[in-house]
Amino acid sequence: MKLLIGKTAIITGASRGIGRGIAKIFVENGCAVAFTYNSNKEAADNLVAELSSEEVKVKGYKSNAANYNEAQKLVEEVLVDFGSLDILVNNAGITKDNLLMRMSEEDFDQVIEINLKSIFNMTKAIQRTFLKQRHGSLIHMSSVVGVKGNAGQSNYAASKAGMIGFSKSVALELGSRNIRSNVIAPGFIETEMTDKLSEDVVQGWRDGIPLKRGGQPEDVANACVFLASDLSSYITGQVLHVDGGMLT
Repeated sequence: MKLLIGKTAIITGASRGIGRGIAKIFVENGCAVAFTYNSNKEAADNLVAELSSEEVKVKGYKSNAANYNEAQKLVEEVLVDFGSLDILVNNAGITKDNLLMRMSEEDFDQVIEINLKSIFNMTKAIQRTFLKQRHGSLIHMSSVVGVKGNAGQSNYAASKAGMIGFSKSVALELGSRNIRSNVIAPGFIETEMTDKLSEDVVQGWRDGIPLKRGGQPEDVANACVFLASDLSSYITGQVLHVDGGMLT
């Protein structure tokens, strides 16, 4: 059963990793997908070619969610191209890891801007559409690090924790208009980024997880489908942990 037939989503940062996995599962569930990428046009074009079909429209947009005006322009363009919007997945993000004593102001500011300011920009840009139609699902991609912290990631943890406070506040503001706002907090997800780690390091992570494996992008994507679909119509202001039990 396809859970997102007739719906349209914007997914930020979807040319690789978790975002790519979300786009793929959304399309499989009948959702039209507009996604953003930062610089890798080839990866974006490949994703469009892979996912597009006669039944479901897929289009990539080069857009920086951390830029307020670009976010506004993106939503306007997607509405013209697709005709409607039902779901926003705020997935774009970066890391600039370092111990606090070695972390530069620039590295702190950049992570906050791209990870946290971007969800303000995108939510603000899409809010008017959701308010007018009196429905919409906002899904913000946080992290287990935003809940428990992590040494060497004070900037990343701050940005991901900020998402949770932002989402809960938006859920309170917009709930009366049938607009839902939820957070997904992934744990150790095996993507292109973790491929750079040694097998010993990756296995060490797996051994510390109750389910004894790293997550896959589709594990996060399936949770996104649930929060985007009508199955979760009475769920808002929540944080769904997709971490194999790391925080248990």
